[in-house]
Amino acid sequence: MNTNPTLAERHAATAHPAAAEAARRPAITPAVDIVENNLGVTLRADLPGVPRENLDVKVHDNTLTIEADTHIDTPADLRVRHAEVRARRYARTFVLSPDLDTSRIDANLRDGVLTLTIPRREETRPRRIDVTAGNA
Repeated sequence: MNTNPTLAERHAATAHPAAAEAARRPAITPAVDIVENNLGVTLRADLPGVPRENLDVKVHDNTLTIEADTHIDTPADLRVRHAEVRARRYARTFVLSPDLDTSRIDANLRDGVLTLTIPRREETRPRRIDVTAGNA
């Protein structure tokens, strides 16, 4: 069992004051897939209906925050009788390991899926050490 996670979800109670205030507004927690390997972490978040200009991805003090607003168009002549999704905002926060290089995060939004690639710091990556045989 890994006791030092590379990426852990941050709960609203431990967030910064500004993040805690934003957390009080209703939001959908987007589903995420997280894959880790020797090179780093890849996070994929489902954000259907979110245009790039309404997406805000921030890193501060090893805290990764994803916030996005979406707009659900309803024709003016229709009256909504039932709606499953009331919140028009997505929000999720994670704590990143210091092993990750937050200055080199790559972000891509395509077909409603946000993909974040977060590389490991060079000094924390596993490396092979060549051993030479010599005469003593």
